[in-house]
Amino acid sequence: MSSTELPSAPATANVLPKVATVRVAEGERLRSVGLPGITLTVRSRPPAREGLPPALYVHGLGGSSQNWSALMEQLEGDVDGEAVDLPGFGDSPPPDDGDYSITAHARAVIRYLDACGRGPVHLFGNSLGGAVTTRVAAVRPDLVRTLTLVSPALPEIRVQRTAAPTALLAVPGVTALFTRLTRGWTAEQRVRGVMHLCYGDPERVTPEGFRNAVEEMERRLQLPYFWDAMTRSARGLVNAYTLGGQHALWRQAERVLAPTLLIYGGRDQLVGYRMRQRAARAFRDSRLLSLPEAGHVAMMEYPEVVARAVRELLAETDEMAETAGTVGTVDMGKTGGSAAEERTGRGEGAAGAVSRGADGVGDRVAAAGGDEAVTENAGS
Repeated sequence: MSSTELPSAPATANVLPKVATVRVAEGERLRSVGLPGITLTVRSRPPAREGLPPALYVHGLGGSSQNWSALMEQLEGDVDGEAVDLPGFGDSPPPDDGDYSITAHARAVIRYLDACGRGPVHLFGNSLGGAVTTRVAAVRPDLVRTLTLVSPALPEIRVQRTAAPTALLAVPGVTALFTRLTRGWTAEQRVRGVMHLCYGDPERVTPEGFRNAVEEMERRLQLPYFWDAMTRSARGLVNAYTLGGQHALWRQAERVLAPTLLIYGGRDQLVGYRMRQRAARAFRDSRLLSLPEAGHVAMMEYPEVVARAVRELLAETDEMAETAGTVGTVDMGKTGGSAAEERTGRGEGAAGAVSRGADGVGDRVAAAGGDEAVTENAGS
């Protein structure tokens, strides 16, 4: 089924309160997609030319598809990109069953990809979306061509103090208390708080970007399910951290077969910068981009830098596919493992590849804002 043949949104979506229209940047389009039990809003940007490989972007807790607008624009000449609003976020209404678990969010992404027939896609995830897309890549490898994770919310033993308030949303009663205590806060005050938490340097946000964020916050606060979606999704993330066995997120990270790009910010107050090395070891075919001056949303702070790293991943993946086709390789699991050793420093000759990557990325960050970027040896 093509994307133009997707079923329309169910009539029940019309009972939601009327709020301000969601912002759509120049060149973007929004559409509503009805699937069993959920209705998803999908943001797209027409590709620069036909025939580009498909990509899907998944936002984090409290975010929306708008979080990917800058990166989508950067990559419009490389992929045919779409960004989804998870159920209860952005312009997507709550799921019919009220399930906001990581598994439910992953199921929503899988349902969409199965329905639109765009897979396998280049899959992107940030924060909560990183946990969701990790699960998607682990359980449905046929749907994922590459995986790019920006500050993925994977379990940490020692959670940063600055991340504790977000985790507390999962505790029964805390959200109600917080809403009472902050009833007098303006949308502008709330946005400033979010930006100080999520950005390495909030001053990088343009006046226009700040005004757009305030406008979106005002819109969301009118939605009767806003805090419920936040609370239940936070609870779903915390619950996912406690799962063991094959459902554990780190165990599922180890099962991901797709070439994976990991991006971590040195000023991230929500996901520990120290987790980058564990993640690089867990994902079998990984490459690691460290941005010491970035915060939790590197794709919004340094879209040019992230885009160039993604292009390198895409070029490398295409080269691997061509090589595999030339030699007639059919054992993709074995091929992926060997390539991962070369790229992450666990195999002979990796140092040269890492050095070349680090030089290129460093130049990009200097141009973007004078920061020092590091493409690290993931095997260290």
